[in-house]
Amino acid sequence: MTSVQGTAVEITTEDGVADAYLARPRDGAPRPGVLLYQDAFGLRPHLRAMADRLAGAGYAVLVPNLFYRHGRAPLMELPEFIDPAARPEIFETLYPFILALTPELIVRDSAAYLRFMRESPLVADGPFGVTGYCMGARLTLPTAAAHPDLIAAVAGFHGSRLVTDAPDSPHLAAGRIRAEVYFGHADNDHGLPPEQIERFEEALTAAGVRHTCEVYAGSEHGFTQADTSAYDEKGAERHWAALLDLFGRTL
Repeated sequence: MTSVQGTAVEITTEDGVADAYLARPRDGAPRPGVLLYQDAFGLRPHLRAMADRLAGAGYAVLVPNLFYRHGRAPLMELPEFIDPAARPEIFETLYPFILALTPELIVRDSAAYLRFMRESPLVADGPFGVTGYCMGARLTLPTAAAHPDLIAAVAGFHGSRLVTDAPDSPHLAAGRIRAEVYFGHADNDHGLPPEQIERFEEALTAAGVRHTCEVYAGSEHGFTQADTSAYDEKGAERHWAALLDLFGRTL
């Protein structure tokens, strides 16, 4: 692991200015770029720490505040440790922002995020990777589908609602994805029951997408997030190994 440096940055989008965090090795040399999409709790110290760890493995990691249309992060004061008792109040505030972030908006925003990385001297010329958690895992798919020539690796962990009956369901993007895909599913996840996992992988297979989907036994939704009660160290470390293996092969 190399020494890293993190910086607050701002990204001009079609709809405003997104605040974001950019982590990269301290030596300043251009490194392969990775978009890291937040979970529902948003850009906060834990996600910055995750970006730092990934940067320490040799990547330039951009973590945008996906809720920037509603304000700068954090949009509400979060406890240092998010336990079940805190969740109802948090989701009462954040759920409208989650619903408002449609695939159409994330595609529009992703163009600005990728443009920022392409223009940064700290980021190597593509291809790029994208990884996401919870709601962010779902958003990696329309992002990769919209930028097939730029994104070579897609990862998602404890994603929810990957298969729906909506015309913009994430799994329907599979036919436009050229990247290699890895998804790590939680074993006990109310947002992604076994039948959805099966349909998701069937969609990737039918589209000819090179992919790996694994169920992390004994893990709950949110198992990678160390500042929540769902955190599972074994599952989180397995996720890091899979993520670094994917990026090491493709970026």
